[in-house]
Order: sequence, then C-alpha cells, then structure tokens
Amino acid sequence: MASATKRIVLASRPVGEPKPSDFRLEETPIPQPGPGQVLLQTLWLSLDPYMRGRMSDAPSYAKPVGIGEVMEGGTVCRVVASQNGQFAPEDVVLAHTGWQTHALSDGKMLRKLDPQLRPLSYALGILGMPGMTAYAGLLEIGKPKPGETVVVAAASGAVGSLVGQIAKIKGARVVGVAGGADKCRHVKETLGFDECLDHRAPDLEGRLRAACPKGVDIYFENVGGAVFEAVFPQLNMFARVPICGLIAHYNATELPAGPNRVPQLMRAVLTKRLTVRGFIVWDFAHLLDDFLRDVSEWLKQGRLKYREDVVEGLDQAPRALIGLLRGENFGKVVVRVAPEAL
Repeated sequence: MASATKRIVLASRPVGEPKPSDFRLEETPIPQPGPGQVLLQTLWLSLDPYMRGRMSDAPSYAKPVGIGEVMEGGTVCRVVASQNGQFAPEDVVLAHTGWQTHALSDGKMLRKLDPQLRPLSYALGILGMPGMTAYAGLLEIGKPKPGETVVVAAASGAVGSLVGQIAKIKGARVVGVAGGADKCRHVKETLGFDECLDHRAPDLEGRLRAACPKGVDIYFENVGGAVFEAVFPQLNMFARVPICGLIAHYNATELPAGPNRVPQLMRAVLTKRLTVRGFIVWDFAHLLDDFLRDVSEWLKQGRLKYREDVVEGLDQAPRALIGLLRGENFGKVVVRVAPEAL
C-alpha cells in the first residue's frame, strides 16, 4: 500500500471560472484508524457541477469548502483497515470522502455496495446521486404522462441522459438539448430521444418550436441561460419545471446585462399556472429504495443506456472539473483514483 495520502485542497476561491491555481495537491502520512473507525482507500471519485458552488463562500444550501480543506465529493472506497464491527477489510462502500486517496470514517455515512456491481463507479452515477436526481425530479415534480412533451437540458450528461430515458419509459415524447453534433447524435441514436438540438447552432428557439409543435409540458432544468430562454415561451398551461442546477451561471460574477425579465417570468407563472420548483436530491431521500429497484431493473432489461467519461488519476481532477463546467465532458465524469482489483 502507498505510504502517503494524496489530497487536493481548495487553495483559493475562484473569481469566475476556476483555475488550476485554485487547487493544491498535498501529501500527508496515511492515518491509522482508532476505535470505531475505518481506513478507506478511494477507488472512484465523482465530479459534479455542484462542486463549483462549494468553492464559493456565498450563502447556499450547504457549507462551502474552507480554504485549505479537502475538496468534497462522492466516492467509492475500499475498506483497508477497520476497528468498526460493521465493516471488514475489503468491503466496498459508498462514501463522501472527497478528493483524497485515503480517509478515516466513523462508518455512520457509509453504505456497503454489492461487490458484484461492475463497474463500481456506477454507484456514483446512474445508481447514485445523479441517477437519483433524475428519477426523483422527473417523477415527483415533472410527473410525466403518456403523450406529453418533455424537454431536457444537458441531455447527454449524467442527469439529463437518464431523465429523457425515464420519460420515454413513461410514454412521453422527449426532446433533448446538448452541445455539439456528436452529443446530439448519441442522445438521439443511442439514448432513444425523439429529437436532440444543438444549443450551439443558430436559432435554438425556432428549432425548438419546430421540434415541439404541441408546446412543452415538462422542462427539466439543469443549465439555465440561453436554453431556458428558448424553452420559456413554449411552456404549456400547467407545465412543470423541475430545477436541479444552473450550470450556465455557476461561474458568473455579476448579473447579465439587459432588461429585467422577472415580471415576464412571474406573469407566465401566474397566467399559465406553471410549477417551477427547485430541489436538492435528498429532498426525496424516502425514494432511495424505489430508485435503486427501478433503475437497476431497467438497466438489466436494457431499457437504459449509460455513458461514463473516465479521468485517470486524482491529480487530473482539477482539470476535469474545469472542463466539466465548460461542457467539455461527454457523459458522467468519474475519476479512477485506484484500480478496483488489488
């Protein structure tokens, strides 16, 4: 086993887009577990857009990462040593130990994983937080009905790709929005969306109107910006808008220029009786068992397709997160920190 723990800490708070200098790689001795503790080795680290918010000290729904503290993130880990009777060496667990190769835990926030799950990284994606976000947000807030039209932003990403596929399983017509011809081709041909529009091409609003001749009943929002502006005029009466992210705005340092559109938005909410609801995935923690059961079964049946964007090595995590916030990833971003097999 390695003799030192590598960890990536927040070196400075970004102004606008994060820079490599906002992160710092450190090495410390590997800690030893005390009574009730386990020593974990990180196998996989999840990278997600919400991490940009944790790098800021602006008021939010969660405590920010402190300067000099380990960047936070979900992980799949192997138990290396244990003084906790509930865990044994070689157990594989879902954890939240952040950007580091080793960590101590008291076991309270660990969940054992089926050792037969392969790849184990699925526990951070389609069978993890992004998958749960898609499942709960669509079914609890969106409530799709057969024949309705669902539009999904970031349709090739970890959340959006699953939202659209579940909406298809529920009988809806699904239009995705993604960045680039390759992503749109994947969304339509592999994931089975009815249509996918490149948000980088001209006249997104016009193309979206043609793709949704009956208007939009559900818009699953995780982007904001120009995509929302294109969808907004086409929302039908009683449309539902689950909001789990606003990646287009995470690096913003000031409000956008232009007219104040809040009155227009609020008038539409009133006159069209729109449901616009932001949510955090664990608002629906009571659905975890349902989510794991349904999505696991759909995967086994081949009704869900899933793509990972694998980054090799912890030291590449800062570059990968910066790229994720630029939309450079293609699928769910996971970092392989150590091999699954010894």
